[in-house]
Amino acid sequence: MLEVIDLETGYGKKQVLFGLSVEVRAGEIVALIGPNGAGKSTVLKAVCGLIPVWKGEIVFDGTPTNGSSPAQNVARGMTFSPQGNRVFDELTVMENLEIGGFQLPGKELKGRIEGVLELFPVLGDRSRQEAGKLSGGEQQMLALARALVPKPKLLMLDEPSLGLSPGLVGTVFEKISQINRDAGVTILIVEQKVRHVLAIADRVYGMRLGRIVTEGSPDEVSAGDSLKRLFLC
Repeated sequence: MLEVIDLETGYGKKQVLFGLSVEVRAGEIVALIGPNGAGKSTVLKAVCGLIPVWKGEIVFDGTPTNGSSPAQNVARGMTFSPQGNRVFDELTVMENLEIGGFQLPGKELKGRIEGVLELFPVLGDRSRQEAGKLSGGEQQMLALARALVPKPKLLMLDEPSLGLSPGLVGTVFEKISQINRDAGVTILIVEQKVRHVLAIADRVYGMRLGRIVTEGSPDEVSAGDSLKRLFLC
C-alpha cells in the first residue's frame, strides 16, 4: 500500500532523513521506533505531504505522491493524526468530527460520523461537549475518530500515547488494534511506548539518526540486545 524509497528530506537546510526506505502492506500495523531525534515523525510528515521530498519517492496505493498536498493525499485515502491530542478545544466533539470530513458531501459525512461513533461510543455521549473539556484519553480518542471520518486506507499515528496516564495507554492501543482489525484500516504508527506498540504491530522498523538500522517482526526486533543497541548505543 505504501512504499517509501530512498527518502531524503528535512527542515530548511537541516537534513533529517538519509536514504530511508519503508514498506507498509495492506492490512498491517507497522511501527517506527527509535530514540528522540531519530526522524520518525519526519517520515509521517513527508508521507502526508506536510514537508517536501528532497530526494527519493513515495508511492501510495500504486500512485507516486511526491509534491502532493495533504488535502490531495487525504482524498487518495491517507490520514494523519499528529502527536499531542490535537483537537480544536473550543469546538464541540461533533464539530471536530465534521472538520475531519470537510471534503465529503453532507449525507456521506453524516454516515461516516455515525460509523465512527460506533467505534467510539463515549464520543457520542459527549457530542455536544467542547473538546477542550474532555479528559486526555477522550481527546486522544477524538483525534483518532476524526482521522477515521474520511474512511482512510492508511492511518498514520504520531505517538498516540503522548501525555496519557499509564492506565489510559493500554486502552488507546486496544482501540488502535480494533481499528485495524474491525475497520480494516492499515496503520503506520510512531511510538515511544515500545512494549505497547510491539504487542500490536505486525512489523517494526528501528530508526537512528534518520536511517533504518533494524527491521523485522516484533519478536525479531526484540531478540537479544537489539532494542538496547537501538536506544542506548
